[in-house]
Amino acid sequence: MTYEVKSLNEECGVFGIWGHPQAAQVTYFGLHSLQHRGQEGAGILANDGGHLRRHRGTGLIAEVFKNPVDLEALTGTAAIGHVRYATSGSASINNIQPFLFDFADMQVGLAHNGNLTNAVSLKAELEKNGSIFSSSSDTEILMHLIRRSHNPDFMGKIKEALNTVKGGFAYLIMLEDKLVAA
Repeated sequence: MTYEVKSLNEECGVFGIWGHPQAAQVTYFGLHSLQHRGQEGAGILANDGGHLRRHRGTGLIAEVFKNPVDLEALTGTAAIGHVRYATSGSASINNIQPFLFDFADMQVGLAHNGNLTNAVSLKAELEKNGSIFSSSSDTEILMHLIRRSHNPDFMGKIKEALNTVKGGFAYLIMLEDKLVAA
Protein backbone atom coordinates (compact mmCIF):
# COMPACT_ATOMS: atom_id res chain seq x y z
CA MET A 1 0.00 0.00 0.00
CA THR A 2 1.38 3.43 -0.91
CA TYR A 3 0.54 6.75 0.64
CA GLU A 4 0.85 10.12 -0.98
CA VAL A 5 1.74 13.12 1.11
CA LYS A 6 0.44 16.25 -0.61
CA SER A 7 2.25 18.64 1.69
CA LEU A 8 3.62 18.90 5.18
CA ASN A 9 2.44 21.88 7.18
CA GLU A 10 3.49 23.09 10.57
CA GLU A 11 1.39 25.43 12.65
CA CYS A 12 3.35 28.45 13.90
CA GLY A 13 6.38 28.54 16.12
CA VAL A 14 6.96 30.23 19.46
CA PHE A 15 10.21 31.05 21.25
CA GLY A 16 10.85 32.59 24.66
CA ILE A 17 13.85 33.55 26.76
CA TRP A 18 14.32 35.11 30.20
CA GLY A 19 17.46 36.57 31.77
CA HIS A 20 19.69 37.17 28.75
CA PRO A 21 21.19 40.61 27.97
CA GLN A 22 20.47 40.18 24.25
CA ALA A 23 17.10 38.47 24.56
CA ALA A 24 15.59 39.89 21.36
CA GLN A 25 18.61 38.91 19.27
CA VAL A 26 18.57 35.36 20.68
CA THR A 27 14.82 35.23 19.98
CA TYR A 28 15.45 36.35 16.39
CA PHE A 29 17.83 33.41 15.84
CA GLY A 30 15.44 31.06 17.63
CA LEU A 31 12.63 32.13 15.30
CA HIS A 32 14.93 31.77 12.32
CA SER A 33 15.42 28.12 13.28
CA LEU A 34 11.61 27.77 13.55
CA GLN A 35 10.92 29.56 10.25
CA HIS A 36 9.73 26.28 8.66
CA ARG A 37 6.76 26.44 11.06
CA GLY A 38 5.42 29.70 9.63
CA GLN A 39 6.25 32.06 6.78
CA GLU A 40 3.27 34.44 6.79
CA GLY A 41 4.47 36.78 9.51
CA ALA A 42 6.74 37.14 12.50
CA GLY A 43 7.22 39.25 15.57
CA ILE A 44 9.25 39.73 18.73
CA LEU A 45 8.19 41.29 22.02
CA ALA A 46 10.90 42.33 24.49
CA ASN A 47 10.74 43.12 28.19
CA ASP A 48 13.06 45.93 29.24
CA GLY A 49 12.76 46.30 33.00
CA GLY A 50 9.01 45.81 32.99
CA HIS A 51 8.30 47.86 29.85
CA LEU A 52 7.12 45.68 26.95
CA ARG A 53 7.86 46.64 23.33
CA ARG A 54 7.18 44.76 20.14
CA HIS A 55 7.88 44.70 16.42
CA ARG A 56 5.99 42.50 13.98
CA GLY A 57 5.23 42.27 10.28
CA THR A 58 4.30 40.06 7.36
CA GLY A 59 6.75 37.71 5.71
CA LEU A 60 9.79 35.82 6.86
CA ILE A 61 11.64 36.80 10.05
CA ALA A 62 14.54 38.21 7.98
CA GLU A 63 12.09 40.40 6.02
CA VAL A 64 10.32 41.64 9.13
CA PHE A 65 13.65 42.66 10.68
CA LYS A 66 15.48 43.70 7.49
CA ASN A 67 16.12 47.10 9.08
CA PRO A 68 18.60 46.38 11.92
CA VAL A 69 17.18 49.30 13.93
CA ASP A 70 13.94 47.36 14.46
CA LEU A 71 15.73 44.56 16.29
CA GLU A 72 18.15 46.88 18.10
CA ALA A 73 15.18 48.83 19.51
CA LEU A 74 13.95 45.70 21.32
CA THR A 75 16.21 46.00 24.36
CA GLY A 76 15.81 44.00 27.52
CA THR A 77 16.64 40.70 29.18
CA ALA A 78 13.49 38.78 28.23
CA ALA A 79 11.64 38.23 24.96
CA ILE A 80 9.02 36.13 23.23
CA GLY A 81 8.64 35.60 19.52
CA HIS A 82 6.30 34.04 17.01
CA VAL A 83 6.36 32.89 13.38
CA ARG A 84 2.89 32.62 11.85
CA TYR A 85 1.26 29.88 9.85
CA ALA A 86 -2.41 30.81 9.74
CA THR A 87 -4.83 28.14 10.90
CA SER A 88 -7.32 30.68 12.22
CA GLY A 89 -7.86 34.31 11.35
CA SER A 90 -6.96 36.33 8.27
CA ALA A 91 -3.53 37.43 7.05
CA SER A 92 -4.06 40.89 8.60
CA ILE A 93 -1.25 42.53 10.59
CA ASN A 94 -3.70 42.46 13.52
CA ASN A 95 -3.33 38.67 13.62
CA ILE A 96 0.47 38.63 13.69
CA GLN A 97 1.87 37.83 17.11
CA PRO A 98 3.08 38.32 19.73
CA PHE A 99 0.07 40.31 20.84
CA LEU A 100 0.68 43.21 23.21
CA PHE A 101 -2.09 44.21 25.58
CA ASP A 102 -1.79 47.59 27.30
CA PHE A 103 -4.15 47.57 30.27
CA ALA A 104 -4.48 50.37 32.84
CA ASP A 105 -2.82 48.18 35.48
CA MET A 106 -0.32 46.17 33.41
CA GLN A 107 1.13 45.19 30.06
CA VAL A 108 0.90 41.59 28.85
CA GLY A 109 2.51 39.93 25.84
CA LEU A 110 1.03 36.75 24.38
CA ALA A 111 2.24 34.27 21.75
CA HIS A 112 0.31 31.11 20.86
CA ASN A 113 0.76 28.05 18.70
CA GLY A 114 -2.07 25.61 18.13
CA ASN A 115 -5.81 25.47 17.69
CA LEU A 116 -8.60 25.91 20.18
CA THR A 117 -11.40 23.49 19.40
CA ASN A 118 -13.89 25.51 21.45
CA ALA A 119 -12.83 28.92 20.07
CA VAL A 120 -16.12 29.70 18.31
CA SER A 121 -18.29 29.08 21.36
CA LEU A 122 -15.89 30.85 23.74
CA LYS A 123 -15.62 33.90 21.50
CA ALA A 124 -19.41 34.10 21.12
CA GLU A 125 -19.86 33.88 24.89
CA LEU A 126 -17.17 36.50 25.55
CA GLU A 127 -18.64 38.90 22.96
CA LYS A 128 -22.10 38.40 24.45
CA ASN A 129 -20.62 39.49 27.78
CA GLY A 130 -18.99 42.62 26.35
CA SER A 131 -15.56 41.53 25.12
CA ILE A 132 -14.29 43.36 22.06
CA PHE A 133 -11.76 41.56 19.88
CA SER A 134 -9.13 43.41 17.84
CA SER A 135 -8.11 40.39 15.75
CA SER A 136 -9.76 37.38 14.15
CA SER A 137 -7.21 35.02 15.72
CA ASP A 138 -8.27 32.55 18.40
CA THR A 139 -5.18 33.58 20.40
CA GLU A 140 -6.91 36.64 21.82
CA ILE A 141 -9.54 34.47 23.53
CA LEU A 142 -7.09 33.44 26.28
CA MET A 143 -6.41 37.06 27.28
CA HIS A 144 -10.12 37.85 27.49
CA LEU A 145 -10.61 34.80 29.72
CA ILE A 146 -7.70 35.87 31.94
CA ARG A 147 -8.98 39.42 32.32
CA ARG A 148 -12.54 38.28 33.09
CA SER A 149 -11.45 35.85 35.81
CA HIS A 150 -12.36 36.76 39.39
CA ASN A 151 -9.36 34.89 40.80
CA PRO A 152 -7.35 37.38 42.92
CA ASP A 153 -4.00 35.86 41.88
CA PHE A 154 -2.80 36.50 38.32
CA MET A 155 -1.29 33.01 38.02
CA GLY A 156 -4.64 31.67 39.21
CA LYS A 157 -6.34 33.66 36.44
CA ILE A 158 -4.01 32.08 33.88
CA LYS A 159 -4.66 28.56 35.20
CA GLU A 160 -8.42 29.15 35.15
CA ALA A 161 -8.27 30.41 31.56
CA LEU A 162 -6.10 27.49 30.44
CA ASN A 163 -8.58 25.06 31.97
CA THR A 164 -11.35 26.69 29.91
CA VAL A 165 -9.76 26.45 26.47
CA LYS A 166 -9.69 23.09 24.71
CA GLY A 167 -7.41 21.81 21.98
CA GLY A 168 -3.71 21.48 21.35
CA PHE A 169 -1.67 24.58 22.11
CA ALA A 170 1.41 26.20 23.53
CA TYR A 171 1.31 29.69 25.06
CA LEU A 172 4.00 32.14 26.09
CA ILE A 173 2.73 34.90 28.36
CA MET A 174 5.10 37.78 29.10
CA LEU A 175 4.35 39.86 32.17
CA GLU A 176 6.35 42.77 33.48
CA ASP A 177 8.06 40.50 36.03
CA LYS A 178 7.81 36.96 34.63
CA LEU A 179 7.51 34.71 31.60
CA VAL A 180 4.89 31.95 31.75
CA ALA A 181 4.98 28.96 29.39
CA ALA A 182 1.92 26.75 29.13
